[in-house]
Amino acid sequence: MSRRRLPLSLRRRAVPWEGQRPTWREARPALIAGALKRARTRPSGNWYVVGASRALRGDGKLARTVAGQEIVVWRGPDGRPVGGPGICPHLGAPLRDSPVRCGTLVCHWHGLALDGNPYAGWSPLPVHDDGVLVWARLDAVGGEEPLDAPVVPPRPEPARALTAVYTGVGVCEPEDVVANRLDPWHGAWLHPYAFVDLTVVDAPGDPAGAVDDGPDALTVDVSFKVAGRIVVPVRAVFTAPGPRTVVMRVCEGEGAGSVVETHATPLGADGTGRPRTAVIEAVLAVSARPGFAAARRAAPLLHPLVRATAGRLWRDDLAYAERRWLLRSTGRFPG
Repeated sequence: MSRRRLPLSLRRRAVPWEGQRPTWREARPALIAGALKRARTRPSGNWYVVGASRALRGDGKLARTVAGQEIVVWRGPDGRPVGGPGICPHLGAPLRDSPVRCGTLVCHWHGLALDGNPYAGWSPLPVHDDGVLVWARLDAVGGEEPLDAPVVPPRPEPARALTAVYTGVGVCEPEDVVANRLDPWHGAWLHPYAFVDLTVVDAPGDPAGAVDDGPDALTVDVSFKVAGRIVVPVRAVFTAPGPRTVVMRVCEGEGAGSVVETHATPLGADGTGRPRTAVIEAVLAVSARPGFAAARRAAPLLHPLVRATAGRLWRDDLAYAERRWLLRSTGRFPG
């Protein structure tokens, strides 16, 4: 498509939702299960996404429970991200409620001050800021061979991209979120307000998942709805570079090179013992169109819109993931 042309198309053969081509035969359970199995064997180095980098601006901090472990992350006196347990070693105060002052986290119970270095029984955790997302390494939780840094998927330079991060929470496990993303066939059926004319043009060749190595890739042709019959057609590729990560990359059409990274972080059990998982999704949109520079300058105004769009999609997708977990946990999942 020429960059001088508008990126819009008019659907000439629009069909109602119930009239679209069924995709259930193509969305073979064994194919999805095989791709999920292979994703779960890929190394993460025990790194977990905690939240968005922009949350650490100034005296900001990130506090989250990862697999039942309370952690807190902030920027130390030298500006580097630091973090560690979210429980004060003195009398157990929740450090998530304690303020950061000039790079030092000060416990709001008795004033124990932490600058990110070991002190008074508090030991730091490895933390990594990739410019978009903040990660923490929990070796006791992951149980893998540790890596010095997380496996960050290739992505556009944040400086030339419009970036936004969405976070949602569901009653499920990370594998249920990853399985949802490895099933693009549901797109136009479950999200008819957003996607139409979806076709998976390439998928892993072995539906039984017998091939245990090599990257999985799901190539999808799909049109994003704008209004009425006006759409933006693209081709996108889904890959799972790690056990809790799925990446969608636009390879053809408007926004080629744009990336959506979906990370599933286990939080721990709720009050009834059900698992909870955070979906932390980073959108990095790029475009060669001249007007995109103006859009990037208006990023603070566009962030809420991007997050709202992701939130609407994830209301459906988390319902999918939660349903999958419920059936798995009660022995009723098909197959």
